[in-house]
Amino acid sequence: MTDSTLLHTLQAVNQTASFNRWAGFEVVHAAAGEAEIRMAWREEDMGQYAGYLHAGLIGAMLDTACGYAAATVSGRVLASHFSVNCLAPAVGLSFVARGHVVKAGRKQVFANAELFAEQDSGELLLVATGNAILVPVEASPSPLALSA
Repeated sequence: MTDSTLLHTLQAVNQTASFNRWAGFEVVHAAAGEAEIRMAWREEDMGQYAGYLHAGLIGAMLDTACGYAAATVSGRVLASHFSVNCLAPAVGLSFVARGHVVKAGRKQVFANAELFAEQDSGELLLVATGNAILVPVEASPSPLALSA
């Protein structure tokens, strides 16, 4: 697949996930073994008690970037293990997660991701990293198909 086809495919998949739509995840880059997503900061519903991006959203962005990167080489995947390292308070106008496949096998895909906070100046500051082990899965039937 071309990078353009991968990008359009991931963008379409992204739109099927209600959580991703609520959070405002936008797939902005895709290539074999790579994916990048962005999310604009919303003060009214994304912060934790001190006003930083909530760690749940940090994890979601890193997980999604790893999953999308893995999907570019292995198709549909699910995470079987995931870890997050918060390195600095996540404060910014928007956030960028970049996922990369480390190694892809038939039964497992190892990926990592970095999360950056975009500052007023446009500078990207590294605020978190994540690692995931993902497993390729067959496409499941839609819930509508099961009820018919």
